[in-house]
Amino acid sequence: MLSPKLSLWLTILLSLLAFSLSGCLSPRVSQSEVSLSVSLSADGETKTVSVASGSKIQQVLESAGLTLASLDKVEPPAYTVVSDGLAVKVTRGREEFETQQSIVAFERQTVRNESLPLGETRLIQPGNNGLQEIVYRRYYEDGKLVNTSISRSTVLEQALPEIVMVGVQTPFVSLSIPGKLVYLAGGNAWLMQGSTSNRTPLVTTGDLDGRVLKLSKDGAWLMYTRKSTKAADEEINTLWALNIENPKATPINLKTPNIIHFADWDPSTTGTLRALYSTVEPRSAPPGWQANNDLFRMVVGTNGNLGVREKIIDANTGGVYGWWGTDFQWSPGGKFLAYSRPDGMGIVSFKNKALSPLLEITPLQTRSDWALIPGLAWGADGRAIFVVTHAPPPGLVNPEESPNFDMSALTLDSEAIVRIAQQTGMFAYPAASSARQVGSEISYYVSYLQALSPTQSGTSGYQLVIMDRDGSNRRTIFPEPGSPGLSPQTPLWAPIPLSEQEGDFVAVIYQGNLWLIDAATGTGHQVTGDGLIQKLDWK
Repeated sequence: MLSPKLSLWLTILLSLLAFSLSGCLSPRVSQSEVSLSVSLSADGETKTVSVASGSKIQQVLESAGLTLASLDKVEPPAYTVVSDGLAVKVTRGREEFETQQSIVAFERQTVRNESLPLGETRLIQPGNNGLQEIVYRRYYEDGKLVNTSISRSTVLEQALPEIVMVGVQTPFVSLSIPGKLVYLAGGNAWLMQGSTSNRTPLVTTGDLDGRVLKLSKDGAWLMYTRKSTKAADEEINTLWALNIENPKATPINLKTPNIIHFADWDPSTTGTLRALYSTVEPRSAPPGWQANNDLFRMVVGTNGNLGVREKIIDANTGGVYGWWGTDFQWSPGGKFLAYSRPDGMGIVSFKNKALSPLLEITPLQTRSDWALIPGLAWGADGRAIFVVTHAPPPGLVNPEESPNFDMSALTLDSEAIVRIAQQTGMFAYPAASSARQVGSEISYYVSYLQALSPTQSGTSGYQLVIMDRDGSNRRTIFPEPGSPGLSPQTPLWAPIPLSEQEGDFVAVIYQGNLWLIDAATGTGHQVTGDGLIQKLDWK
């Protein structure tokens, strides 16, 4: 073991030796002291910039006093580490915008129609060019145009197509018909009178939406709805009237918007025209409206003047699923007005200005943006109402989700209800024929639609069934077995009394065409073939 004195001398000796060796080594240079030369090209000139080793392109730009705008580019990218002799290029970018307006040419559309004589043409809607605004973006690099693109395109005025209706030869045999049959085809209203070959255009604006198409009791006036020119969430449609017996008459705007389920003439008055209607409020969300479930009545002057609007039923929730709406149906002669809504039906009390319920109906839970209003029809005697009722479900299924629907009859005398047809389907839509006197009783037929798949009646096709008013003598008459079914609709009976010798016609729309079905023989007669029929009324 070394003595303390010897250890001290040894430490001093080692320190002197280390100092001597350090003086013999080359001096150390830090990395930051090494200078690199970079060639920088920008704004039309090239210069050399010196930066420390380890610097990035961004530091080169900062050393040169250059700032990049949002559209400028640098190569290599700004995060690249500099190497000696590296060439850096800055490209200046800029954009310009130019707004131009251009004409959008209208299209020409031709609609074939059997209602016009062969070869005859009729201008349904004049064409109107549209207008659009286009914003062009032009991009430049170092002052040179690189590309031009469309930044935004806005339609300032929608182009309207020119619609020309062309008459074509009908291949179907002409039939004699009673009364006046009006129909909607391709957004236009037409009249058949006397014969199915005698067709007269009534309204040719091309914008009828089919929500309402109603003849007055005497067949002199037509009420209809037209699509609104405003945005759908502002106004859905408008209500109009036309005297179809006056060739020079002009349509009357009833200044009544947003009619979805009901508008009709009051059949209880003579000489004075009175219109009843129920409204909705437009909505941007499906189904596009919120029903008010109200009821108004107003006088319509033959000169176009509109009387004071009388409120019969205030706006209300409409019961379960009342957001969808309420429908109404006049009894023969207009003594009563029945209402139908998703959870029941009853009679409108004009005296009390209230609804008088007659029958509660289990509403259908569709789990969608629509609700079911049960089909309803008055008997020809005005004392019975035929209505589609929601039948109990099988097993433990929720009653609102039951797939079963029946046809029932309710009498006003006793308010008794009798089921007269089972498993008809939800869109059975009954309709009663005109009455005839049999001894001391009034007799009539009842038609309805029978679902081909009763437990899937929401998507099923249907067949036309006719029976006596008590449900007896039931027979399916149209279409033939194995043919595609009818779409949901209310059949229309010819407006004449039944005779012992021959049956009446029942009018239906089948595959877009008008068919008249002989109720006595079941023989179907196709009347049109252009597939444009949308709605019917017969008075």
